[in-house]
Amino acid sequence: MLIADKLNKSFKQGKAKVHAVRDVSLAVRRGERVYVHGPSGAGKSTLLHMLGGLDRPSSGAVLFEGKDIYRYSGSRRSALRNVSFGFVFQFYHLLPELSVFENVMLPAVIKGGISRRAVKARAGELLKAVGLSSRGAHRPAELSGGEAQRAAIARALINSPDVLFCDEPAGNLDSEMSGVVYAMIREFSEKNGMSVVVISHQEVEKGFYHSEYRMKDGALGAISVDPSREIIGACDGMARK
Repeated sequence: MLIADKLNKSFKQGKAKVHAVRDVSLAVRRGERVYVHGPSGAGKSTLLHMLGGLDRPSSGAVLFEGKDIYRYSGSRRSALRNVSFGFVFQFYHLLPELSVFENVMLPAVIKGGISRRAVKARAGELLKAVGLSSRGAHRPAELSGGEAQRAAIARALINSPDVLFCDEPAGNLDSEMSGVVYAMIREFSEKNGMSVVVISHQEVEKGFYHSEYRMKDGALGAISVDPSREIIGACDGMARK
C-alpha cells in the first residue's frame, strides 16, 4: 500500500549540510503495523513526515497505492492527508477553541460529501469507542493527557484512513495509559485493515507490531520483519503517476 523508495532528506544548518534521512526504503502492506525506533535526532520524525505527505524529500519517492504522492499538486496531497491518512502526534494538536466533539468532527467536516448528522453520529461512535462519551462537550484544556490523546486518535480515525501515522503517540503518557493507547490503535487496525506506522524512542510491546526497524543517523535497518512482508530496495517498474 505504502512504499518509500530511496528517500533522502537534507537541509542546511548554518554553513553545514545535515543529512536527516539517508537512502531509506521500506514497504508497508495493508493492515501492517510498523514500529520504527531510535534515539532523538535519528531522523524518525522527518521520515514519518515524508511518508505522510507533510515534508517533500530531497530525493526518492513515496508511493501510495502505486502513485508518487509528491507528483500531486499541493491541494491534492492535502486531500490525501485528510481522507486516506490519519495523524496522531505527541502533543495532541487539539484546537483549544473547539469542544472535544467538534475537534473529532473537524476532518470530516473539511472532507465534505456527508451530512452533518452523519458526521455527528460517526464522531459519537468514536468517542464512545475511546471511552470519552461523557467528555464531548469539554474543551481540550479540561482533559487529562490520556484523554487528550484518545480524543486525538478519535479525530484521526473519523475519515476511516488507510494509514495511521503516529509520532510518539504515548510520549507524554505513563506506562499504563501508554498500553491503553497502543491497544486502542491495534484494535482499530485489526478491525478495519488499517496500516499503522509508529515512530518512538520508547519501547513498544512486541504484540503490537508486525515489523520493527531501528533508525540511526538517518539510516533505517530492519530488526524483525514479518515473513509475509518485506523491506524493499527499489520500486523499479512501479507506476509513478
